[in-house]
Amino acid sequence: MPGEDASGARDQARLMLMVLLAPALLWLAALILLPHVELGILSLRARVAPRVYEPSLAQFRTFIDEPLYWHTFVRTAVISILATAATLLLAFPIAWTIAKIARGRVKSMLFVLCLIPFWVSETVRTLGWMILLRESGVLPALLVRLGLTPAPIELLYHDATILVGLVYTSMLFMVVPLISALESLDDSLIEAAYDLGGNGWSILRQIVIPHAAPGIVAGCIVVFMLTLGNYLTPTLLGGKNSQWFTEQIYTQFITRFNWEQGAAFGFLLLGLSTLIVWLGLKLSGQRFGEVMQQS
Repeated sequence: MPGEDASGARDQARLMLMVLLAPALLWLAALILLPHVELGILSLRARVAPRVYEPSLAQFRTFIDEPLYWHTFVRTAVISILATAATLLLAFPIAWTIAKIARGRVKSMLFVLCLIPFWVSETVRTLGWMILLRESGVLPALLVRLGLTPAPIELLYHDATILVGLVYTSMLFMVVPLISALESLDDSLIEAAYDLGGNGWSILRQIVIPHAAPGIVAGCIVVFMLTLGNYLTPTLLGGKNSQWFTEQIYTQFITRFNWEQGAAFGFLLLGLSTLIVWLGLKLSGQRFGEVMQQS
């Protein structure tokens, strides 16, 4: 029967789809869902005796009662937002140049130049910034030679240094979705806008930015989440006083062996990233599915 044949074909297609999706679903469950469930259980219990636990919100009360914890939490969020905004401002003209101005080999060369720093690990890139910015490094010595400073100055261990490092390590993740969004913009729309008397600012505000909005939001989401969860760059460039929240999580898990407190801090960071992403989607009027197509 034709109907039965069609139904059997659909069943086979569904079965094949499930087989193809099985590795991804197993990876999602084993490496993402199960660890988060375990962290949730850890964060909602307190140790009352060796290997004896009871349900408790003590870890979250500790976060509220200790000013150092919530101050570091807010500081991490603010600097992450600033780093995301700075990355967007720097990446947008780069992406525009690659997508709309450069042609042929020049276009490929510019994209490779953006990609080259990511051929080495984040550790090597961060150590490179330390070599440049430390008191005996290249940049302080150059400032002395130019007569701008009487003696070498320490450029490490400042908020501005952390911000520079975060922007540098996140740039590619903003450039790629922006290029993808801008390449689909029809040049004739811009030409028509100029013919109708539009200027550069009005065209940018009314045509370019609305068209690139999914790429902008996708890049901001990826960069913000990477920045918020970054541990290495703030710790190396900011020193012991970097006051980055991931360092607090590391301290609880590794140094103090207080997994319950570390799990609670991890969930607070996850909640913050989810809230910021949700607010960004609401303010931009974008849908998560549309945005992820650009990332």
